[in-house]
Amino acid sequence: MENIKDYMPESPDFNQERLDKLKELFPDLFTSENKLNTEELKKLVEPDSISETERYEFRWFGKSNAKRNAFTPSNATLIYDEERSVNPTDSENIIIEGENLEVLKLLNSAYREKIKCIYIDPPYNTGKDFVYSDNFTQDKKAYWEDSGIVEDGLKIDTNTETDGRYHSNWLNMMYSRLLVARQLLREDGVIFMSIDDNEIHHLRKLCDEIFGEENFVGNIILQTATDNNPSQINTEHEYILCYAKSKIAQPFWEAKSHASDLIISKYEELKTIFQNDLSALQVELRKWIKQNKESLPRVTHYDNVDERGVYHDADIANTKFGGYNYEILHPKTQLPCKIPEKGFRFPEETMRRMILQNEIVFGNDETTLIKPKKRIENVKDVLRTVIYEDGRGSTKVVNDLLGRGVFDNPKSQTVLQRLFDFVTIENDIVLDFFGGSGTTGQAITELNIEDGGNRKYILVQLPEKTDEKSEAYKGGYKKISDITIERNKRVIEKLIATKEAEQPDLFTEENKEENLKGLGFKVFKLAKSNFPRVDFAPDPAKTDAENIELLKKYIAEKEAQLVNAFNREELLTEILLKKGFNLNFTTEQQSQFTKNEILLAKDSEKETLICLDVTIAPETVEYFKTHKDQKFICLERALDTTKKYNLKHYLGELVDVF
Repeated sequence: MENIKDYMPESPDFNQERLDKLKELFPDLFTSENKLNTEELKKLVEPDSISETERYEFRWFGKSNAKRNAFTPSNATLIYDEERSVNPTDSENIIIEGENLEVLKLLNSAYREKIKCIYIDPPYNTGKDFVYSDNFTQDKKAYWEDSGIVEDGLKIDTNTETDGRYHSNWLNMMYSRLLVARQLLREDGVIFMSIDDNEIHHLRKLCDEIFGEENFVGNIILQTATDNNPSQINTEHEYILCYAKSKIAQPFWEAKSHASDLIISKYEELKTIFQNDLSALQVELRKWIKQNKESLPRVTHYDNVDERGVYHDADIANTKFGGYNYEILHPKTQLPCKIPEKGFRFPEETMRRMILQNEIVFGNDETTLIKPKKRIENVKDVLRTVIYEDGRGSTKVVNDLLGRGVFDNPKSQTVLQRLFDFVTIENDIVLDFFGGSGTTGQAITELNIEDGGNRKYILVQLPEKTDEKSEAYKGGYKKISDITIERNKRVIEKLIATKEAEQPDLFTEENKEENLKGLGFKVFKLAKSNFPRVDFAPDPAKTDAENIELLKKYIAEKEAQLVNAFNREELLTEILLKKGFNLNFTTEQQSQFTKNEILLAKDSEKETLICLDVTIAPETVEYFKTHKDQKFICLERALDTTKKYNLKHYLGELVDVF
């Protein structure tokens, strides 16, 4: 059965998806008219509390609307900005200029459950910062028209403490965005959120609801420079709140430390040189570790070797009283070894097995405590709950790149590198939808240089105007998003210049492609849909069938201008994005079609043939008679009734029309 949504170029409607899933699982909860029977649902989930008037819950003004807004589909689009992109053919990084809730909805089509790590530094609710006005749906007053986004940047409101909805405004802004963001995370994904004391308690309760209390990982204290607080307690810290998508999935913290991999690699290299001379091997390994200690954090004490590899001597004592007490004879003196005050950590059977396997270190005699060998291959990285952030150093980094005073209080790329190093590996994607000065991009780029990874980042930043009196504005940065883009551009330029200075032939033509790999980004901008039909408003006095006919007529009349007026590349991007293709798709013209221009569009997971011609030739339709396994996308108005019927007959669900 047709409905109006079938003709709308929108991102997924998650409200409808949730209802469909509920009906699939519990059809008895729906009426004969396919409407959810809320009373029956209450009987199922809260049979003993239907008449209850009080219960524990976290509520605020506007919560229900914020949740509904989160799952409402977007009919906007993203358009590629080639002019501001940097090395776009060599990189899969993305920077998007636009309102982040709409952008997140659009990304959900292609990146749902693909993001390994999200980091955000949202506006702190201090009474001076900006709060986003969620009025971006096109069936109302379009946000890009309402705000004059093309010329003036986005209009946003202040949130003062005199406003009765001071906390509610901030919570509504965060709630909708985190609900959508959770859908983007992989099952083993994790989110880090910077926040201060004004909303930490509210954000914790908000995330308990969205991610589940059981998926709380920790609250990192970020020690910062002293604040000149007028009270007698100077504020010297902020927080980084951390939640997992699912702790029962493969935990993100189980990855081995990169530093331990380096030591193992060096050990294997030295083993081929010294062969059975373990003493000489150990001397050389210790010398190498001492020389490279800055790049080997947290594992530099792993410098003992035996025939099985690298280890350090761990603690044999139990952590509290009540450990195991038994006799272990020293292999040389044959006298009982010293027993720790709290007893041994391991039961006697385990200890005997470890001794046979040469996993216990004995001292010179029985008076020295024995110790177990802790193998480096079993090292798990640990993220501590207190991290020091050098705010002055972070500001200096941005000042050196962009000029003094361009951006206040940027986050530290070294702190973010530590977070990303802890939770990501080679090809993971990191998302930051409050992009700010672009610290996340710099952190990922430098981390990849350091460990040879190929992580990708997606940054989203509102085109918020800078103050005309600010150093940023004077420096030519009219919008915060200009800063986001320019910083990452200059980071790349600086890295390339450094590499060229170190190895003059590094970027010769034969080496250029390989050495530029990953160093760059594509820029996209949030924009109004290329399809005028998104402005269609159904007549409430007419039936669904009548409104569908009106919509078809509207499409035929309004989109006739697409013949000559539309931007082909922008239309291609919109269609593919809403069909779940990521923003790094590629296209290749197909020579077997002589009557139409048809492209093969591909991303890392899917492919489709797509044609944007205003008329599909009979020969093209005939091709699919013998190629029934190929997906095909074309414009609705390019088909007459017969061609549309034939394509549906040949391809079934593999044909899509816009």
